[in-house]
Amino acid sequence: MEEALSEFVQEAQGLAAHFEPHTVFSIGGWDVTQYIVWLFIAFIVVLLVVLGAAKKLQVIPTNKFSNMVEYGYEFVTRNVAEDVIGHGFKKHVPFLATIFFFILICNILGLIPGFKTSTGAISCTWALAAISFVYFNVYGLKTFGFFGYMKTLCPSGVPGPMAPVIWFLEFFSMVIRVLTLAVRLYGNMLAGHMVLAVFGIATTCFLQQALFAGSLDLIAGLPSIAWFVLLVLMYALECLVAFIQAFVFAILSASYINMATHAH
Repeated sequence: MEEALSEFVQEAQGLAAHFEPHTVFSIGGWDVTQYIVWLFIAFIVVLLVVLGAAKKLQVIPTNKFSNMVEYGYEFVTRNVAEDVIGHGFKKHVPFLATIFFFILICNILGLIPGFKTSTGAISCTWALAAISFVYFNVYGLKTFGFFGYMKTLCPSGVPGPMAPVIWFLEFFSMVIRVLTLAVRLYGNMLAGHMVLAVFGIATTCFLQQALFAGSLDLIAGLPSIAWFVLLVLMYALECLVAFIQAFVFAILSASYINMATHAH
């Protein structure tokens, strides 16, 4: 037992290095990491999923794959765009659906053993957050104009002396959204995969100890069984988290679009 625990500690101490980005190849002065590679792989998968589903669209759908994609699009339309944005939501559905499906597929790919999730790298989640940030601000500027949009950052009815303070706080809150979007997605996905890795290492170490210690019995195998059960439970939870994080990113983006395009 002590030998397995010691091996587990040694393996776990070097775990963080496995999640650090490293250069796969370089294009000019641009170093392409494994996470960027998986970002483009996810992009290709999204294209294949959407185009594959589009080819099988029917008035009365019978294809299960097409039904699943259509249900996802309808889910984003009703539960994200319409419920959060309200009036004028339809023109934002393609963007929100793209964000939702892309992040969901990135997360799902990361759950396949040997694969990586690009949402587990802060550089990739920064890029996604920046896209959302630019999108809702562009629509805010299109709706109200530059000065009108800046004016909406201070709610109506605020006393004159307090208006500059409230405006600055609201402006800072608006700018910081790009950080909160990026860090929330990155933190949740990285933490979940690190916990999976810890449970996987523990299962392997204690199972090896039970098999090769020369005294295989139920008692020696109990720790490995317990770790394996925790691993399965955590994997099931991460499958749920993969969906939840895509949903949260999409619904927060919809909320920011609503705030940018509707005066408050």
